[in-house]
Parts: sequence; structure tokens; C-alpha cells
Amino acid sequence: MQSSKKLVWYTLLIGLVSISTFAQDIGIGDAKKYVIGEISVTGVTTYNERTVIAFTGLRKGEEIYLPGDRLSQVINKLWELGLFSDINFYLKDVTDGNVAHLELEINEVPKLNDVKIRGVKNKKKEDLKKDLKLQKGTKLTENFIANTKNQIKNDYRKKGYLNVDPVITTQVEKDSLGEIVGENMMINIKLGEKIKVSEIEISGNEDFSDRKIRKFMKNTKQKNFFRFYKRSKLIPADYEEDKERVVEKLKERGYRDARIISDSVIKGGSESTVKIELELKEGNQYYFGEVTFLGNSVYSDRELRNLLEIRKGDAYNGVLLDEKITGGPKQKEGNITDTYQDNGYLFSRITPVETKVYNDTIDFEIRITEGPIAYFNNVKVKGNDRTHDHVAYRNLRTLPGEQYSKKAVMSTARELSQLGFFDPESIRPDIQNPNPVDGTVDIEYNVEEQGASQVQLQGGYGGGGFIGTLGLSFNNFSLRGISDKDAWKPLPMGDGQTLSLRAQASIAFQNYSLNFVEPWLGGKKPVQLSVSVSQTKQFLFDPFTRRADRSRQFSITGVNVGLGKRLRVPDEYFFLSTSVGFQHFNLQNYNVGLFRFPNGYSNNVSFTVGLRRDNTYSNPIFPMGGSRFNINFKFTPPYSVFNNVDYEQLSLDRDVALAENNDTRLAEIDQQRFNWLEFYKVNFSGEWFNRLFDKLVLRKNIEFGFIGAYNNDRGIPPFERFFLGGDGLAGFAMDGREIIALRGYPNQSIIPRTRTNVTQESFNDGATIYNKFTLDLRYPITLNPSASIYGLAFFEAGSTFDSFKEYSPFDLSRSAGAGVRIFMPQFGLLGIDFGYGFDPIPGSNTGANGWETHFIIGQQF
Repeated sequence: MQSSKKLVWYTLLIGLVSISTFAQDIGIGDAKKYVIGEISVTGVTTYNERTVIAFTGLRKGEEIYLPGDRLSQVINKLWELGLFSDINFYLKDVTDGNVAHLELEINEVPKLNDVKIRGVKNKKKEDLKKDLKLQKGTKLTENFIANTKNQIKNDYRKKGYLNVDPVITTQVEKDSLGEIVGENMMINIKLGEKIKVSEIEISGNEDFSDRKIRKFMKNTKQKNFFRFYKRSKLIPADYEEDKERVVEKLKERGYRDARIISDSVIKGGSESTVKIELELKEGNQYYFGEVTFLGNSVYSDRELRNLLEIRKGDAYNGVLLDEKITGGPKQKEGNITDTYQDNGYLFSRITPVETKVYNDTIDFEIRITEGPIAYFNNVKVKGNDRTHDHVAYRNLRTLPGEQYSKKAVMSTARELSQLGFFDPESIRPDIQNPNPVDGTVDIEYNVEEQGASQVQLQGGYGGGGFIGTLGLSFNNFSLRGISDKDAWKPLPMGDGQTLSLRAQASIAFQNYSLNFVEPWLGGKKPVQLSVSVSQTKQFLFDPFTRRADRSRQFSITGVNVGLGKRLRVPDEYFFLSTSVGFQHFNLQNYNVGLFRFPNGYSNNVSFTVGLRRDNTYSNPIFPMGGSRFNINFKFTPPYSVFNNVDYEQLSLDRDVALAENNDTRLAEIDQQRFNWLEFYKVNFSGEWFNRLFDKLVLRKNIEFGFIGAYNNDRGIPPFERFFLGGDGLAGFAMDGREIIALRGYPNQSIIPRTRTNVTQESFNDGATIYNKFTLDLRYPITLNPSASIYGLAFFEAGSTFDSFKEYSPFDLSRSAGAGVRIFMPQFGLLGIDFGYGFDPIPGSNTGANGWETHFIIGQQF
């Protein structure tokens, strides 16, 4: 045997690999049996020799054939480890006639040390590394490098870079001692220009114009100088979808045999353009003929035809037919299947069948198998780890034993999302174990808890100055858990109650409040109890200088107790509330135009009745549809009817004192007029949410407020008035005043236009009437449970008035702008608006008010 090492014939052995482990080696060809002597390991590897020999399973003294099946198995075993890129066995030497000394040469799969990317912007590089999973220590196999290259190509082709050419190279990296630490990867991405569609040529179309066919293509557009909102880049996946959409649109219009015969993508006039050629066959247009119903006993043919809304002679539309029967892919309401399921017929089946096709007309038979009425059996809520079961279950509209209703299922999902304790995007009703034999079905609502407790650090600025808020709000509080020391995490939670402590301050006021709400008083019916206590100190504020005079102030102490109840008539979306409140006003040098007792007091006992309806869905942070309406009537006892005060004479006396400039007498009269406040007040607001397409939502809002007096001689009190303009931050109520936002203007700056001789006091008097109109477009960036983000563009207009004689609802201060909202359970609401006021501030002659910035910052845990 020659002393030089010889390569064992392992290539053939690999081709004859046996997966099983044999009791003895099998020789191949002219094999000869040897005894294994020394085994040495060479090559590039970070493993020590003993470890590699242990990987092989070979041992000194073992008898093997050369060539033989044993080494074939060893090589296969080493390949399967995925640790080596090259494996070679050499017969190094033979001694004593049959002792074979072997050399195993291996090269370890290199590990990734560092990655450098060229050809893309810096901010994209880290995203690419993350998407491609280019982490230090990753095994750089040929397959991994090939997959990386293909993924880069696919990702950029989706963006229109069809000529993208990534070049990947690697280079060994050594440390200061010359030891190999891995390989550096260099990725050079040559994007090239985006491929754009220079022309879309249509042929074969007879009834539809080229322009109409191109319009059917939603994402693939030919170059057009005037179309800036939709680019003409070619994305293969979108192009395939658009071809299917063209056929679908033709079929919706009655051309059910329509198809694309051929399509070609041809190189255009430059390297970055292509031309698309589509050849269509429209076929004949078909129409609906006779539509009959078979198997229906619950609903008459007439009722089903009214639901179907398809008449003889209508152009055939398979998509519409599916929507009217099943709701279609978008699950549109008002279909026949939902009508059956809303009335318990879960097991019903509705199948349209073509019974006759003649000339251009198709007759249909709607075959209905109604099946038995289904009833709910087991109803569960799963995933409420913090919220107690009774809180979730009392909001269910699908109780065991009740008749199945799809509408009730969706209503329950909405009720659970409106609680605010669960992520609304994750609530999914799961229909389980439908059993048509005994007519039962189980249902499970899977929920995910989200943050309910808040530490509120909130600040905002809107032209009137900075307003800061510090508060604790526990929206899933448990009063009964106070005595349970194990429930303090950090406070007892899970009973759906609300406990809020709040401190709010600006240069113009300080407010401290405590609120408690029990939504199910007694635990059996949705009767809501609310209790609030507040203490406020308010300073005279000048919106022009944006300063407050702290020597002129009044304090307000208030208590309010309310009851509310969800109604069932006219529907379950109505909520009726009543409350009684008491406020005590203590004035210190606070003399404004509406009253002349700078040092005195006033009391207010008021009753409020409110009715609201809210059927918005499904995410309360970003409603996709529905509406909200709210009307409140607030009033005090009519003291002037029974307190034996002649307010007509008192009014005459006041005029005399005013003419004589007798401040002492004026203070006495106004103290008597307003020692107990007397008024009535009406508020109305309405919101509508309309989904235009995709997730683009149009919100429309109308607001109106009015405060009046029982006795005109006594007059409307100086409190409880409306202040319009600015950010409306927090909507706080101090002296009963209402702060209404109107972006694009300073806070509280929209006073009635009819006022003359405008002074500082004019902006502190408020108004007795206001109206406001808002339109905004909203589109979500993400509705992820961890962060809901949406952008908006708005148009607003509003105005205030002192009486109905002056009321002109469309004499408005107008504004427009854009903003963004971010809501995170951990941090609360963050938002910023940029509003442009098109009109001057009432009482000034400065022209358009211009730009104002309004923002809110919230922080929760």
C-alpha cells in the first residue's frame, strides 16, 4: 500500500446510501475488510477532533469494508447534521496488512458574522435584515444564501422593481489572532428603475370601451400625466388580480361567459416600461328570467322576492345573486340566509339552481331546506383572566335555551367590545357542535384582556395655554374586593366598576374630582349608578393676552348622583339617564359683565334627563359604521314661581342702579337674582359613521345647545353657558360651562358676532346658544391591540349666539385641517391637529385667524 493518502470511493457510496443501520458492514465490488486504526480530522472546523469522531460513530478496532456501506452511512449522517459544507474520507495509510488509518477532511458551514447592504436607503436596511433573518451566527448554507436572494427579488418585485438584481458575496473574517470568527456578507441590491405600464391595449371588446375595461383594473394602470393618485408601476400579483377583476366585473353586468383569451406583457419603448395586451371575449349578455322558490314555508314567496330584489329582465349578476342569498364574501346584511338565521333557522340551506337557459335568459329556482329551529345550548366566554365571569356573562344576548339568532351573536360581540375591557379586534364568536338532530348549538366567545386601569398624565395646548391633568382611572374596578388583600394588584379589579380621581389645572382654573360608576346596580339589571364629587377654582381669563387674573376668582363645590338604564324599546341601543346635582359657587372679586356681585355666593340644584342611542360598531376607538345620538334636558326648580320675589321690579331697580353706576346696589340686586340659579338647558348631538371603501370612514357630526330662562325678568344665569373654540380639551365642566372644540381658533374665542364693544369680559360671558358642524375623513394606519393609529382630515364650522332673535345657524366660523390619533392601552390617547381658521376671531378685524396647533398627550399603565 502506498504511503500517500488515497480518497476512498465515497461518491459511489453516497449514491447507494442505506438509511438503516446494519448489524454488519456490506462490501461493494472488490471490497476488502480492514480494521480501523487511527482517525485524524483535518479541514476548517471549530469543533475539536474528539467531538467530530464522536459524530461519526466510528471507533478504533472496528472492522469495515473499503469500499463499503459503513462509510456511506457515516457520510450521510454527517451531512444530515447540517454543520458541514464539505466531507471527504481519505485512506491515509495501511499497516500490518489490514489496519486502515483514516483521515476525515471536513469544512464547517460558515457562520454569519456581519452584514452590509448597499443599494437601498439606510432606514430600509435594518428592516431588510430583520425580514431576511440575517442574525449573527446564522449558518450560511448555499440554500440559505439562495433563499435570501430570492426573497429580496420577490419583495422588491412586489413593489414594481422587476429588474432587481441582488448580488450576494461572502468573505472570511478573522480575529486578531488569525482565528476565523465567521463570514461577512455583502448584499448589493441593484434595484433598477420601477417597471411602469406605458399602455394597456384592449382587443375583442365590443360592448365595453377600452377606457371602461382599464377602469375595471384597480391596481394596474397605464401612464397618465393627470393621474397622480395611482401610479402606473407593474406588480405581477396585482396584475393577476386585476385580470380576474376584469372578468368578474363583466360577469356582474350579465356577461357570464366572459373570459380573457390571452394576455401579453411586452417590453415598451424604454428599459423601464412595458406594454400590456389583453384579448377579451365578452360573450353574450344574459338576463334573469323567472325566479321561483321551492321548500319555503316560514316566509312567503313575496317576502323572499322583496329580500332578493332581483326582477325578471334584470341583467344577470352572479355576484349580486350570491350577496342576496348568502351575503357574499363581504357578508352584506339583508340577505335571505341571515333572515332565516336571525329567526332560529341555523341549519337552513338556500341554493340557487339554473333550471333553464334559453336565448339570453336564465330561469332560477331557489331551493330552500329550512331544517329545525336551533337553540343555544352551552354558551361560554373564554379568555377573561381579570374580568370576572358575571361581568362578561351579564352582557350576553345569547343565553342557553334561547332561540338561535345570528343578529344576537353579533350584538353580543359588540356588547363585549363596548365594555372596553377586551380587545375589540380579537373578539370572535365560535359556533360549535351544531346538531340538527336535537336542534342545539354551542357558542364560545374568545376574548383578550386589554389594559383598563390608567395613570393619566395628560397635557394639551390649543391657543389658550397649557392644560395639564394628573389622574387615576380604574375602569374595571371592584368595590367588593377592597377587603380582599390578595385582590390588590394594584387595586381590586374585575367587577366592571369605574373609579376615577383627577386633578386638572391650567393658568385659568384648577379642578379636582372623584367619580364612581356602578354599571349594574344590584347585579341583576343594567341600572347604572354614578356618584361624583368635585372642587374647582376658576380665574378670570383674557383670550387675547392669554393671561389669567388670579386676584379675580371663584370656587365651586359640586356633588352629582345619577341613575341610568338601558332600554329595550324602541331597540336595545337606547340608554336613559337621570341625575341630580348640587353646586355651590363662592365668588372673590370676580366681577364680569353678566353679574355685579364680585364677592358673594350662588347655589345650583339641577336635574338632568338624558337619552342616548349608540349602535356604532365594532371598535369604539375607530367605529366603522353606525351612529350616536344624545339629547339632554337639564333644569332647575322654578323658584320665581313660589319665592314671592318681584323680579320685574328688581329688573327696573337694576336698570336704575346701572344708570347711576351704583356698584353696591348692583351687587345686592344680582346677589338676590342669582342666589339660587334658575334655568333650563337643552343639548343635542348626532354622529354618523359611513364606511366609504376599504377602511376609509366619513364621520358627520352635528351639535346644538341652548339655555333659557323661566322668567325673563330674572334672566339667564351667568353660569352653565357655552364656550366655543380651540381644542375642547377634556370637555371639563366647572361652573356648568361647556367647552366645545372648534379647531383653528384659540380656546373659548368664538363669541356671538352681534356683540359690540368687545371687552375682556365678553370672552368670559359665554353664550346661550351654539351650533357646530363637523365632517372628517378617517383612515386607520393600524388597529393593532397594542396601538390603534389613524389619520384624519377635517372641516368644522360653528357659531354662538345670545338669543334666538340673533340666531343664524349658518353664520359660521369655519376651519379645516388634518391630524393623527394614537391610542395605546398603556399610554392612552395621543393626538395632534393642525387647523386653519378661515374667518377672523369675532370682535377682531385681523382677517383669517390662520393656523392653530392643538395636541393631546396621554399616559396610562
